[in-house]
Amino acid sequence: MSLDVLQLGLTKGEIESVRQGLGREPNEVEWSIIDAEWSEHSSYKSSKALLRLFPTKGKRVVLGPGYDAGVVDVGNGYVVTLHIESHNHPSAVDPYGGASTGIGGVLRDILSMGTRPVALVDILRFGRIDKSAHARWLFRNVVRGIADYGNCVGVPTVAGDIEFDESFERNCLVDVACVGLGRKSDLILGEAKTPGDVLVLIGGSTGRDGIRGATFASKNLSNKAEEDRSSVQVPDPFMKKLLIDSLIEAVGTKLIRGMKDLGGGGLSTALSEIASNGGTGVDVDLGHVRCREGDMSPTEIMISESQERMLLVLSPGGAEPILSILRKYDVPYSAIGRVTGDGNLTLKWKGKVVARLPAQLVVKAPLIPWPSKKPSAQEPRARRPLPTPDVGRSIISLLASPNITSKRWVYRQYDHEVGVRTVIKPGQADAALLRLPNGSLLAVKGDGNSAHSSLDPYNGAAGCVAEACRNVVSVGAEPIALVDHLQFGDPSDPEVYWSFGESIRGMADYCAAVELPVVGGKVSFYNEDSSTKLAIKPSPIALVVGLVRDEKHLVSMGFESEGDSVIVIGETRAELGGSEYHRLLGSLDRGVVPRPSPYTDGVLYKAVVDLIRSGAAKAVHDCAKGGLAVALAEMAVAGGRGARIDLRKVPGSEGRPAGILFSESHGRFVLATGDPKGASRLLSERGIAHAPVGEVKGEALRLDAGSKPMTVLDVTALKRSYEGSIGRLMD
Repeated sequence: MSLDVLQLGLTKGEIESVRQGLGREPNEVEWSIIDAEWSEHSSYKSSKALLRLFPTKGKRVVLGPGYDAGVVDVGNGYVVTLHIESHNHPSAVDPYGGASTGIGGVLRDILSMGTRPVALVDILRFGRIDKSAHARWLFRNVVRGIADYGNCVGVPTVAGDIEFDESFERNCLVDVACVGLGRKSDLILGEAKTPGDVLVLIGGSTGRDGIRGATFASKNLSNKAEEDRSSVQVPDPFMKKLLIDSLIEAVGTKLIRGMKDLGGGGLSTALSEIASNGGTGVDVDLGHVRCREGDMSPTEIMISESQERMLLVLSPGGAEPILSILRKYDVPYSAIGRVTGDGNLTLKWKGKVVARLPAQLVVKAPLIPWPSKKPSAQEPRARRPLPTPDVGRSIISLLASPNITSKRWVYRQYDHEVGVRTVIKPGQADAALLRLPNGSLLAVKGDGNSAHSSLDPYNGAAGCVAEACRNVVSVGAEPIALVDHLQFGDPSDPEVYWSFGESIRGMADYCAAVELPVVGGKVSFYNEDSSTKLAIKPSPIALVVGLVRDEKHLVSMGFESEGDSVIVIGETRAELGGSEYHRLLGSLDRGVVPRPSPYTDGVLYKAVVDLIRSGAAKAVHDCAKGGLAVALAEMAVAGGRGARIDLRKVPGSEGRPAGILFSESHGRFVLATGDPKGASRLLSERGIAHAPVGEVKGEALRLDAGSKPMTVLDVTALKRSYEGSIGRLMD
């Protein structure tokens, strides 16, 4: 076995499988191509079998998993495209460049479908910035990378989610999602179906940045940051802006037969996948690839992951109009080959064939059935009796904690209004709202909870979906589709793989019950420190989009009108496991995790949307991190008004003060309404637990237990605690 083969990311079994499939020994170029495409990052060889559990069909689904982006019909001939990507390892060694190129990659995925990127969502995980200078360095530069790239290309970052936990100290998670918009009739797929068509590589030139990036992302993170830095790509947002504008114009000609972005694996992945998807082959002369370094080898050209590159499939007779548009925008291009009918990936260099591989062999890595074992930590632990809380001090502390406090320090760095589609901006409601050209509005929000998922992967993952659904429902939207992101440690660890499988089951079961199709997603394994063997907590993410019919009844999340009735919808249960209140007490690893009830939630979501559409709701906010106490405090801060609340009226079985205030039970909303009788009538007719618990009143949040006062918190003090925490740490 040669040294080159030993240095690949392939297993011994995979190496033998390649040799048997070809009936010969591959050369260096061929080994490198297979190494890139068979990496975990590109092939999903450890997850594909389990991902089939997700429900992927729905009345609005145009294209589900398996494409560069999911596609959802939003009416009147328009579609929305959705995709999510991670750049975890690159961001851990180069947070600015890693985050920037993560944005660049997900934009290309949306663009490759023939749709215009219109919004970005960032979902981030870091170590404890209140304790770690390294975590603050990562956080500062990841946010700066996202902001600079998104602002330069003119795509607004409209929503996000951030968590801080010790498990992300070395392995920060940088997830970026993108929403695209286009006409259904203009959709383009990443396939080459017609022999004789021309392959044109456009955009940035090919360099040595990002060499073996897909392989780098498919192993545990080492402590050799300088060696790993060469695997991080170099961003060029200005070229990306030219690519977006030129390709959207080119899509309008209907002359592009196929389009594929060059992301993980570079040309190796793009060429093999368009051939395999189209049932064809490709014949490429690597000497026609524009390189920024004159001495690059065929191997380097094939596995480079240089940014801002796209591959177009054009008919010989229809190429000139597209090339003319590219010249107009000063987008470089070169014809590098043609589509063939032989099913092979054939590469030439200086007149000689340097690689010939069956496209189907390249794209079909053998699946790995990893063993699975329930961790001992998942066995029930004895509950510790909770102390009677100092209610006021606990609420103030929770509002200032990084996982709950305002993320203004982050989103003030983003241009969230460019493109004039943003109707509800960051911090104004539970989800962003974007205006669509057909008169509807699109709600979008992503959520996750690693504390819940660590204690109970099944219910923690299902809860991610439940929370994301509640957030889009809170702005009056009907959830219509989801993309997921599943992030774990080393899959060869049976306990990690068990958590992965349980997370998929939890999300899949919940989505099936509420009839929410999964149209795409991403899996990121090996988020683990190779020296310490410390893995991140299981971190599934759910990004949900929903539709609002029109702008007639937009709601905020703040208390604004004196005398409005405050109604708590849904039951509070004794579910403090993994809660932020437990984190405050230092007992995060114990207790019962909130368990969502999807069939009840399906009825609940429709009822809340109907309340908003009827005009009965003036403000809606879901209960999540921090529980009811934090939800009430956030509504007071958002609207600048206080409220008087009787906690004994809160529906549910949890009677202790800590449970009522800080349980993070799912399926709950707080509603402010000027029509409490009408709202109560609708909820009663649907069989939904609810109760009027007080009214919007004054400039303080007053919490009582019947006639017993518990705390009075001035809205100004709440705001000071909620809005300053991250800024004080980072500025």
